[in-house]
Amino acid sequence: MTLQQACRQAARAFAAAGIPDPAWDSGLLMERATGIPPLMARLSQRELTEAEHSTFAALCQRRLQREPLQYILGEQSFLGRSFHVDSRVLIPRPETELLAERAIAALKRFQDAPRALDLCCGSGCLGGSLALEVPEARVEATDLSPEALAVAKDNAQRLGAPVTFLQGDLWQAVAGRCYDLIVSNPPYIPNEACETLQPEVMREPAMALRGGADGLDFYRRIAAGVGEHLLPGGVLFLEVGYGQAAQVADMLGREGLKTECHQDYQGILRMVEAWRK
Repeated sequence: MTLQQACRQAARAFAAAGIPDPAWDSGLLMERATGIPPLMARLSQRELTEAEHSTFAALCQRRLQREPLQYILGEQSFLGRSFHVDSRVLIPRPETELLAERAIAALKRFQDAPRALDLCCGSGCLGGSLALEVPEARVEATDLSPEALAVAKDNAQRLGAPVTFLQGDLWQAVAGRCYDLIVSNPPYIPNEACETLQPEVMREPAMALRGGADGLDFYRRIAAGVGEHLLPGGVLFLEVGYGQAAQVADMLGREGLKTECHQDYQGILRMVEAWRK
């Protein structure tokens, strides 16, 4: 069987299973099996070796079971860098890159060696990106999950990002510490909605998705403690779910912060920026 034939066969199986972007996925899995770039693999008339065919079939079987493509490949690109991901962490989304870009731009405006915190860091893509893009910053990152922290530490070490990691439940992990900038992409999906998510999303860690009955539990806790940890003149960046921006901004406003909401690629208010006067 040629690479082209195998890719087409896999794509048909993926489509029949309801998998989005079946041709794209087949090409990427073929690249992992053969080392040939996806587009070339999907057009190649070269015969697969027995070992390549076996590897490709095993990868496709995992995808047919709706394991996320990023977990199968073991990586996800974020701001041009490859971060390792597996079932211990949430897969970074393109919308979170927008959050990172705004946080990086804000961090660069501080003088000397600003202190930054990635709260609920998961894979460490936010904290790692801050540390790499703003080398003079002192970046810390926290997560409740020791398993997620292991992934984040591995990413930081592999990418050469100088990040200090702390394990604990939200503000408990940084008791007594204050920051010029805090960024967070906390769990924000209402618990009931988590039962109806795309099969791939349901393979991601539940604790990184479930945000309580209305999806806002973590924002309430973040708002309640931010005054103790954000320095005067400091700024907070939060990713929020669909329809949550106004409520989150109101929570922060009641804590004395000025707020502004920003849209994602689809025009959805996806980020809340808040700062202390």
